[in-house]
Amino acid sequence: MEGNLSSIGAGMAIGLGALGPGLGIGMLAAKAMESLGRNPEAAGPIQQNMILAIAFTEAIAIYALVVAVIIKFV
Repeated sequence: MEGNLSSIGAGMAIGLGALGPGLGIGMLAAKAMESLGRNPEAAGPIQQNMILAIAFTEAIAIYALVVAVIIKFV
């Protein structure tokens, strides 16, 4: 019984933990494309800042994955 509950907890941890970063990356990309449409000359700085923000956002999803693995195997 305990193994089943830890699997459910791990699934919920990564599922909910990936929801926020997924929404964040989607909104970030949408706004970056909107900015490029308004000011195509600023493509370099916009792309650089977008990639940096995506990396920070993905770090949150990786934390959720680590928590899910710890819940599953500890």
